[in-house]
Amino acid sequence: MGEKIAAASGLAVTQAADVAQAQLTLTADVVVVGSGAGGAVAAYELARAGKSVIVLEAGPYVPSSEFTEDFAKAMEQLYQDKGAQANKDGDLLVLQGRCVGGSTVVNGCVSFRTPDYILEDWQRDYGLGNLTPAALEPYFAKVEERLGIHSNEEYEINRNSSVIREGCKKLGISWKPFQRNIRECALTGHCLSGCASDRKQSMLVTYLPWAVALGAKIYADTHVTQVLAENGKTTGVRAEIIDPKTGTKKADVTVNAKAVVLAAGAVQTPLLLQKSAIANSSGQVGKNFACHPSLMVVAEYEEDVHPWRGALLGVYVDEWAHPSKGGFILEAGGAGPVELSAVANPGVGQPFMDYMANLKKHAGMVTLIHDHNVGEIRWDADKKRIDYQIADSDFPAMIASIKAAARVHFAGGAKKVYVPTVAQRVIQCVDDIDAVVDSIEPGPQTFRMVSYHPQGTCRMGADAKTAVVNPDGECHDVKNLFITDASLFPTSIIVNPQVTVYALASYISDRIMANAERVFA
Repeated sequence: MGEKIAAASGLAVTQAADVAQAQLTLTADVVVVGSGAGGAVAAYELARAGKSVIVLEAGPYVPSSEFTEDFAKAMEQLYQDKGAQANKDGDLLVLQGRCVGGSTVVNGCVSFRTPDYILEDWQRDYGLGNLTPAALEPYFAKVEERLGIHSNEEYEINRNSSVIREGCKKLGISWKPFQRNIRECALTGHCLSGCASDRKQSMLVTYLPWAVALGAKIYADTHVTQVLAENGKTTGVRAEIIDPKTGTKKADVTVNAKAVVLAAGAVQTPLLLQKSAIANSSGQVGKNFACHPSLMVVAEYEEDVHPWRGALLGVYVDEWAHPSKGGFILEAGGAGPVELSAVANPGVGQPFMDYMANLKKHAGMVTLIHDHNVGEIRWDADKKRIDYQIADSDFPAMIASIKAAARVHFAGGAKKVYVPTVAQRVIQCVDDIDAVVDSIEPGPQTFRMVSYHPQGTCRMGADAKTAVVNPDGECHDVKNLFITDASLFPTSIIVNPQVTVYALASYISDRIMANAERVFA
């Protein structure tokens, strides 16, 4: 697909198929690496401020007209490593979008502001007195208005969420409707495969087209290999344009720029800095990885649920959200047959066939824990490595979240609950919850974990000895090198991170322009 066809579908993008020459040298005020939440917002805000902007995206350009609504195919089409990116032990999938628009194209639309207690931790422990709720309020408000973020109305709460809500009511525990960045939801339930109707307000249909309208240029299929710097100041990046069909290099690219914005994600951004051998006097690049390791706790109900029908995510349980109360959230999450076949171990042979035959009676609940930043992203020879296992200090929260989910399920009318462990565990009644769940022992290959929320690998903080970027989002070591993705989070934030990234990217863009005389000299 060439640029003319791409433009006709709503977004002008230069792709590998458009490139004939073997060497490209480009010049801009700002080059942005990554086109997801952090990259798209920065590109738009800086273009809006009158700067020339080039966005480089390693993934392909896939317009919504090509979304299949088939999750297995979407994994190959839209996800990093075709959906197979995992930790070294293989028990945690780290799912990220790898396409124009990044993870915003394949997330579930959930839109939380950063909790005040998380911001308070950042202010106290990392010197980020600038990131108060009052200071961030206008940024949150701006992105919420632009992206149609609203609390789910009743028609957006499907049967899967309704049974969870009923369980919460019977137990007397706190629940709330999700806020989502979607306009007039089509209720297809295919958020994780890309929104074919463009109702999801992802970067693909919002900030990126807005940036292009202001003159920004987007290059897809373009893998950045090095951040360039001289005398403690960035000068641009080097990249390769890769043909997505053959995997062969079509062109070497150099982008000369006054400022570089890294927004490749909390896995790829530290890897790029490590490969470039810059910005790491603190030794923290790639360290402090957190990811909200999630479990899907599936239950079978007496009545039909059809968890794949309607809006994917309707309500959540915040009873235990604060770290002092447990530090976890439960999210009523619908799922299709592909997901449901992978998240539980009902047994083999006839038990598995019975499980699959009864899928319409299943409901899902996703656990998110406020995990400690114990992981690391690094190169192992020439291969990416994600070192992460549940910390001993996080294991109790994981156990508590499973028990809480099971109790809500049974209160909502479930007749059995499948524990999301590799070894088969099924809870047959509420009285068995503690005994079954307490039998889980920590260690690799214990849980069936998934993460959509990698974060923390280029920590923001006032102290250059312990942080990679300063309170303005600029690298302590390299002037004019900024980071606007979730890698800059000092800690995990317990909630879905996209709104925090939008707000911080907007904030950092303002800080860049506040220092424009120095940055763009």
